[in-house]
Amino acid sequence: MERDTIRALDIVEGKQDEPIELAVDGGADGVTVTHRSITLAPGVGTGRHGHHGQLVVVVEQGELTHYADAHPGGVHVYRAGDSVVEDPWYVHETVNEGSKDLVAMVTHFTPEGMPTEETDLAKCEQ
Repeated sequence: MERDTIRALDIVEGKQDEPIELAVDGGADGVTVTHRSITLAPGVGTGRHGHHGQLVVVVEQGELTHYADAHPGGVHVYRAGDSVVEDPWYVHETVNEGSKDLVAMVTHFTPEGMPTEETDLAKCEQ
């Protein structure tokens, strides 16, 4: 195969300021990898939730306001070009408090058979 017949399209790139480690135990069933483009209109939020596995978020456009107890003051704003890695059972809420659409590319690493989001917060307590 000739190299000039290979094409790659970088969809979005984000910067991570800290080292990351990804590890999702799917047991005998394995892990499902899901890539999503998520758009939130201004004023829209996800509600508090967690995830059964890890995920990587790259903000493509707008601002992502992230509410979680882990942040100083309980809030952190990510802007276009930023990325964030969320660990399993990390309870948080994402809100678009900006004036234009928030567009983010999200890659979920979820144990097979589990939903990507969990809104029953009792299941997120460890």
